[in-house]
Amino acid sequence: MRRSVRRIGPPLAMLALGLLPATPAPCASADTSRKVMVLGIDGLDPKLLQRFADEGQLPNFSKLMREGSFKPLQTSMPPMSPIAWSTFITGMDPGGHGIFDFIHRDPKTLVPFMSMSKAEPPDHSVALGSWVLPIGSGRVDNLRKGKAFWQFLEDAGVDTTIYKIPANFPPVESGGRSLSGMGTPDIRGTPGTFSYYSDVPLPNARDITGGEAYVVRVEDHHVRSKLYGPPNPFRRVEKKRPRSRRRREPAKVEYENPVMTVDFDVWLDPQEPVAQIKVGDHVFVLKEGEWSDWVPVSFEAVPHLVSVASIGRFYLKEVLPEFKLYVTPLQIDPADPAMPISTPSDWSAELAEKVGEFYTQELPEDTKAFTHGVFTGREFWTQSQMVLHETDKALDYLLDHWDHGLLFFYFSSVDQGCHMLWQYFDPKHPGYVDDPFLKDAIPTLYREMDDALGRVMAKIDDHTTLIVMSDHGFGPFYRQVNLNTYLLEKGYVALKDPARQGQYPFFANVDWSKTRAYALGLNGLYVNLEGREEHGIVDPSEYDALLDDLERDLLALRDPENGEPAITLVTRTHRAFHGPYVDIGPDIEVGYNATYRSSWRSPLGEFPKQVFEDNLEAWSADHCIDYRLVPGVLLTNREITMDKPSLLDLTVAILDEYGVPKPANMIGRDCLGGKLEPAVAAAPKN
Repeated sequence: MRRSVRRIGPPLAMLALGLLPATPAPCASADTSRKVMVLGIDGLDPKLLQRFADEGQLPNFSKLMREGSFKPLQTSMPPMSPIAWSTFITGMDPGGHGIFDFIHRDPKTLVPFMSMSKAEPPDHSVALGSWVLPIGSGRVDNLRKGKAFWQFLEDAGVDTTIYKIPANFPPVESGGRSLSGMGTPDIRGTPGTFSYYSDVPLPNARDITGGEAYVVRVEDHHVRSKLYGPPNPFRRVEKKRPRSRRRREPAKVEYENPVMTVDFDVWLDPQEPVAQIKVGDHVFVLKEGEWSDWVPVSFEAVPHLVSVASIGRFYLKEVLPEFKLYVTPLQIDPADPAMPISTPSDWSAELAEKVGEFYTQELPEDTKAFTHGVFTGREFWTQSQMVLHETDKALDYLLDHWDHGLLFFYFSSVDQGCHMLWQYFDPKHPGYVDDPFLKDAIPTLYREMDDALGRVMAKIDDHTTLIVMSDHGFGPFYRQVNLNTYLLEKGYVALKDPARQGQYPFFANVDWSKTRAYALGLNGLYVNLEGREEHGIVDPSEYDALLDDLERDLLALRDPENGEPAITLVTRTHRAFHGPYVDIGPDIEVGYNATYRSSWRSPLGEFPKQVFEDNLEAWSADHCIDYRLVPGVLLTNREITMDKPSLLDLTVAILDEYGVPKPANMIGRDCLGGKLEPAVAAAPKN
């Protein structure tokens, strides 16, 4: 809570300065005169990159390919962004950094949780009626383990700037500048929850994930509703449990923190498709189909004393005959962040001042609004282009103010665009949509990345190492695999009531006394191990034999529609990974074949009737498959000295650029060699 922090912040800050350890002396071998620019483009695929370059669409990529080096970059297994970027950040595999999926689970309860960060409330509080006074402060923990490569560089005296690298929320301690990326929540603490207001109920509104739909009333051309923020830690309300008829006991009184809200009003023009919107003291007018600028939204936790700052953008989708208004997930305000999102803590405010307010939420392209029909494909394109334009402004600002050290800069647009727009690009897709505009969306994203690369190339000098890299590639997602259903058919899972298969989420119908293995997350498969899982039945002496059986059956799975294998790789984590955190991961990571992926229902413990289904969702392409099928990209103005460089090798190579020795726990080897090529000038645009 910002105002309360300001009251106590300076004394605590002065005390902390006296307690902090001394900054390590720079490494004697570090060459701090070197400059390295790393352009991280999530999801950039080497096959598509080569194809569009060969077609003449990417002049800057083509020039760098000719004058530098270009190879596929081996990714993590599985090739999910949190895992791949954590691997690159630490130079370790999942056994070392502890990230195995988007979702992890508590083996004692099977309750899933997000793998990258965790919020903890204050340890103690004092209740005074409906008010709560926290004793101490809560915290947010970054669950990724291991030291980041830029921390090693900083220890050696190298200045670093890290813009939105994924799996870095809260940002690790740093003497340089960093802004958190994937893993950063919205102001409600979620990965992103949009709000949709209409006087007509949205079909299947209860099934929406990543958003909430509210039915409003239009009276005398006026709409009044609320924006919803985080729970208020300073207030409590009773949460009563119904009285037990059997025991005739009084209801136990429990408490919860009520959600903070802000009222807003919309006045609709009776003649024209236009509306005036008022949020707090801010009033603005939108035409139908128009977006607002960023609007401040302040939630009062303690009136006149403690407030939580956020920002949101409004999209007036329709005025008549139906009222439809979309509001972005409310963002942590970079100018006044309620959670730690940058180092130093005021760097996000500096960026907001220089380039304007911006999305701080992890992956801000609103894939959920598109998935659930709140956005059309073209509306998603417009919103995702707004994200890209903000990112472009940040890149240009940082390039103008960077003259030494390391600069890492991240783009999410290709990854999120390929996920959602492949259905317009690929006529073979079961969900193909013929749209003359969106069919060129993916090539356009690659051309926009080419423009960004051109601006980078125009800025670098003869002493700059330029690296363009991606965490993984991409491919179409045609067929869904209900892995838990397959485990049920093969006898690894038993249900309490087989007649009600497919009716319960979160393993609620599973008979754990007869279940030996289960799938959770996109690629993870777990043994119901005695002594680890709460209801484990598999004796540790049977563990390896069970994994043998699972591997055989997984690799034997064939799609009855075409006879193709659905799974081409089974990775046993205790054999493949090394480090102190191997035991928190799955026992097997499943590598799906090209065009296949885990279904949407299996990862959280559902059991649909069919093992295979066509993927007809807007999310039409993916990369969470056999890692050998979706390598990333490594493109540089240095010589690449390996035939198959990996993310692990690139981490070591960046340290080596400054003469910083490889730490003992890093797995890779330096993959860059040779003398620095002359600076590569930007090619002219077509």
